[in-house]
Parts: sequence; structure tokens; C-alpha cells
Amino acid sequence: MGGKSSVRPSLARVSLFAATWHVSVWGGWALVALAAVKVQPLMGLMPAAFWVIAALVLLGELRPVRTAGSYDSEGTVTSTAFVFAILYLWGLWPALLLQAVVTVTSELVKRKRPWIIFFNVGQYVLSVTAAWSALVLVGLPDGIVAAGRDLTGSDLFWIVPSWVIWFVVNDALVAGVGADVGHTFVEALFGDIFFYIVTSAAVLALSPLVVFAAQASGWYVPLLLIPMFAVHKTARISLQEQHKALHDPLTGLPNRKYLLRSLGDAVAQLDSPAFALALLDLDRFKEVNDTLGHHVGDRLLELVAIRISSVLRPEDLVARLGGDEFAIYLPHVSNARAAADVAVRIRQALNEPFQLEDVLLELEVSIGIAVFPDHGRDVDNLMRRADVAMYLAKELHTEVEVYDPARDRHTTGRLGLLASLRRALDAGELDLHYQPKVALEGGGVVGVEALIRWNHPERGFIPPDEFIPLAETSGLMHRLTSYVINTALAQVAAWRDEGFLVAVAVNVSARDLHGAELARTVSEALARHRVPATLLKLELTERTLMAEHSRVLDTLVALEALDVELSLDDFGTGYSSMFMLKRLPVSEIKVDQSFVSRLTRDGEDASIVRSIIDLAHGLGLQAVAEGVETEEVWNQLVGLGCDSAQGWFVSRPMPSAAATEWLRGHFSESDHASSRADDTGDLPVVRPEGEAVALTPLHLVAESGT
Repeated sequence: MGGKSSVRPSLARVSLFAATWHVSVWGGWALVALAAVKVQPLMGLMPAAFWVIAALVLLGELRPVRTAGSYDSEGTVTSTAFVFAILYLWGLWPALLLQAVVTVTSELVKRKRPWIIFFNVGQYVLSVTAAWSALVLVGLPDGIVAAGRDLTGSDLFWIVPSWVIWFVVNDALVAGVGADVGHTFVEALFGDIFFYIVTSAAVLALSPLVVFAAQASGWYVPLLLIPMFAVHKTARISLQEQHKALHDPLTGLPNRKYLLRSLGDAVAQLDSPAFALALLDLDRFKEVNDTLGHHVGDRLLELVAIRISSVLRPEDLVARLGGDEFAIYLPHVSNARAAADVAVRIRQALNEPFQLEDVLLELEVSIGIAVFPDHGRDVDNLMRRADVAMYLAKELHTEVEVYDPARDRHTTGRLGLLASLRRALDAGELDLHYQPKVALEGGGVVGVEALIRWNHPERGFIPPDEFIPLAETSGLMHRLTSYVINTALAQVAAWRDEGFLVAVAVNVSARDLHGAELARTVSEALARHRVPATLLKLELTERTLMAEHSRVLDTLVALEALDVELSLDDFGTGYSSMFMLKRLPVSEIKVDQSFVSRLTRDGEDASIVRSIIDLAHGLGLQAVAEGVETEEVWNQLVGLGCDSAQGWFVSRPMPSAAATEWLRGHFSESDHASSRADDTGDLPVVRPEGEAVALTPLHLVAESGT
């Protein structure tokens, strides 16, 4: 009643809790018993004003004022003002008895536990008794009615101290019981004290007004209901506005703000129990809106909200974050397995068809789960990691995924790696290795592929498939590609100075093809290193070129204008069409190594490789086999008419110095072989500048320079 709510004492606490509870309960109830004895003979003699005020005590207790953003979820009761009015008018005993009766009544209505009812009665009775001491000190132990006088302005000198005494005693009693493990008595005493000071003062300040009204006429007291009604109405409006601010208008579910507040409260608790957070997204929901209209989409969202709620516990919270995204807060779900079980129930509920507008709709969902504190100890991290898991579920089509740090591209470790990659680019610490590409007939050098390598000073070798995706998602990919192109062309220029005209192939990503930066980078690099465009080839995957074709067409046209050829990498794993291949500036097709490696073991793969080679030749393109590792595969590729190959059977990727030595040895053998070509019958090949030379079949020296 106007003070802090009590909290159940921990069994682990000792004397302070026990003393507070026992003194409050037994001392307070003893005073109640004494009040009953004292007041019973006088009850029939009490004036009408007393009964009117008594009714307002009960009404004020049962109808607390709840405002938006209140610290106290139970609201602020106004009954204390009327209890103090009775104390001032008729003394202690009527006030104590009335206090006890209304407290028991309201707590029973609220279905409080028995121990809370016993404590709250004792707590409030002791607080009112302490406030009564101010009346005793000024000679008014039985109130101003017994003294035969009216309330005057000078009485504020003892009225205000009575409020202060009541508040301090009430707060101390609650703090004595409310302090739990991890909190001291002082912390419990001063917790949210300014809020309770303001609300208690606002309520207690009404008590003199009640006294004035009662002394004028008992029937004036009900007039106080008018401003009280206005206060309640204003509070209700504020609650309605708060509800609008915290709930989704379409589904009625809590919104993002409400969810974040609930999660914040959960993580702020001392020794917070584990809980789970799940983010849910409806797959292809946009198609429903585009096909059937937004009104159908809205109705579908309403039904989705109902189905999700139907499989959750009463204490669980489901919120709509916006669009087709929902969040589920699962308190007291302590591990990922239990949370995944809930997610499966939700998925099963949503997989049942929805009947809307005479159309049967089937939904697929993606759900990501993060668990507190395993996956994060603050709200932002939990939300982000549940979001990472959700998008992984969407990407893998697994429907439900639990956050896994190993699959998070945005962990602190990866951010540190990104910073290291920036420094490595600035310092030129990344190396290029070169893997030769040779003609299958004769073994002549067709070119080399530049492959980036990173030997981190602390972590050692970092695989490209670890840092390249990081560069792609961070906006660093253009710099990385520029670095590779310039380094590779510088090496080509160095080889040219030694007399080796060797073409180099550089891999580019889908991100590189967006915008005009790649064409500009290539043009500037060719000019800087004075290398003809025919010695640079850009490799991009079949999937990238086909899926991104409409977005990268301008870049492809610009590269074609520079006379830079394209190589279609990993061919056979995507969905290219002959029409698209004819339109694109592609000079060669690289058969994916997954087919090449099984060429001699799997008849279907052999048929695929043969078909790709025939397709390339039919379109006037070169066919290159990747991943050639054995002489048997080499020979079969020769029989299939493949043009060139690269792989470990030819050579592993080599650093620039080793690649230079490899080329020196290879070209010297080539020159020697050309002098006796007519005797050996070796086949001629064409060097980049067009000079025909005969070379020793390369597989005889395949491991040199590795």
C-alpha cells in the first residue's frame, strides 16, 4: 500500500530476515488483535464519515493506479491516504483495524500466498503505528476528533513527520525481508527509493484534504472520487498508449520494443536463469502478397501468430518484429536441445496448410536459436546470433538451426582477422602462387593461374576459403582483387623481361563484377605494367556469371572492350545455357574437378566431361580440365579431345621464384626439343606470341619445381 512490494526471504539468509519477518507478522497481528478489542465497542458509534472513508480505503486498495512505465507492476494504491485520514481523525485503533481488514481482503482477491498476506498485514500495521508516534508527541493520541478541534495549517509540522516515519519504517521492513542472496540490506533499502518517495508523497498528501472534507460533512468525502476517477482515467489512457507503443497493431502480439525490454529485464537479473531466443522468418512470404494481395498476407500473419502462440507455454512470449519475422522468448529453457524441440513444434504447426481466399497455402519457415548465456550475455548479441542462425537455416534449407560460432562470419575472431587482412594488404604481405596450365597434346605452356596465399605472422597459413568470403562480405573484395591483378601482372612483366610470354588467369568474385571498378582496375593495371590484355584472363564461376548476369552485364561489356578474355570456372556445377555462352565474351570453359577426378571410375562423369568438351568446341571455345592428378586421367582427357589441363599431375601451385625456375626449365627443354622435333615426332604447340615450338610431354617432368 504505497510502499515497496515484499519479496520472499531466501532460506539461506539468517537473523535479519527471520527477525524482520517474525516481528512484522507477530507484532503487527498482536496490534490488530488489540485494535479489535479496543474498537469493537465503538463501531456502532462511529459517524457516517468514518464509513464513507472506510469504503474509500477498500476501493483505493482494490483499484490501484497503474501508469505506463511504472516501476511497480502492481500499481500505486490510494488507500493509504484514507487510512491516514482515519488515523488523524479518530486515532490509532480504528486505523489499524481497517488497515488489516482491507489488506487481507485485497491480498485474497489477488490470490497472494498466505505468507505474503501475513507479512503485509504486519508490515503495514507496524508502519501506521510508527506514524502514530508523531500524534502522541503533539498530544493527539486519539486524533483531532477526541481533542475537539479542527485541522489547521500548523498541524503540517507533525503531519509531514508522520509520513516520513511511515515511509522509513515501511521501507526498512520490506528491505529486511526483500534483501536476498547477492543484495545487501542497504541495496534493498535504497532500491528505486526516489520513485517510491514521489508516489508515496503524492498519495499521503491527499490525507489532510480527506480530513477537511470529513470535518465539513461526511458527504463531501465522496467528491474526492471525481479527481481520483480523473487520475485513473488518465492512467488508463497512458496504459493504452503504452500498449499501442509495445504491441503490433495487426496481430496484437508484443513488438520489437516490448521484446527487447523483456530480454533486457531477463539478462539484468542477478544470477539470471538460462533462456532461449528464437527468430522465425516465413520463406517466400512476399510471393503471397504479390500474388494474392496484402489483405491476404495480413490475414496469414494473424493466423501464423495464433498458431505459434497455440504451441507455447503461458510464460513464453511471441513477438512480431515486422514484416514476416517473429521472435519467441522462452524463459527457463536452459539448453539448445529443448529450444530446438519448441522450434520443431512451431514448424509443425505452421507446416499445416492455411485456407485463405479459397486457396490452400503451405508455408515454410526458417528458425534460428540462441541461448543465454551460452551464445551471448547481452540482448544485442543474442539477437544478432539468433539472426545468424536463422539466415543459416534459410540458406541451408534446414528450417531450424542453433547458433554455432564456427559458422558465424561475424564473430570477434573474424573481425580481428578482417583487420589483419587490411593490414596485410597495406603492407603487401599476401603472396601469389602460380599453377601452370598446359596443353594436353605436347605439354606446352598455355598459361598460369594466380592463386592467393596468406601466411599470417601469428596464425600461420590461412586458407583462402576462410579469408576470401570475409573480404566479400566486408567490402574489401575490390582491394583484394586489385592487389592480385597488379601483383600477377607485375610477375607477367618480369617473365616477359626474361623472354617468357606467359598469360596469367586471376579469379574474380561476384562482388567484383558489380559496378565499374573492376574494369577500371584492369585498365589501369595493364597500363601500369605495360602488359597486353591478351596476357590477362579473368576467371569467374558459372554460377556467378549466370545468376548475376543482368547485374554485371555492363562490367562484362567493359572488359570485352579492353580485349580481356573470360574463363568460365567450375563448369558443369551451374545452369548455363548455350544462348548465354554465345553472347558472353568467354574464351574457355574449365571442367570442374569434381567430374575430372572421377573420370576413370564413373561412366556418368566421363559422359559429362565428354559432353562439356564437345559443347566448348561446338561454340569455338577452349576446354580446360581442372584437378588432373594421375597419368590415367591425363591420357583419357587426351582421348576425349580436351585442349589443356591443370592439376597436381602437372604441378602444384608454386611461389613466384619456384614458378620462374619451373618455367626456365620447361622453356629450355622446349627449345631443345624444337631442334629435334622432326626426329622425335613431338607435336608442336603455340606460345602466346604465336611461335610454334615442339615440347616434351609435360607429365614426364610433372613434379619439377613443387
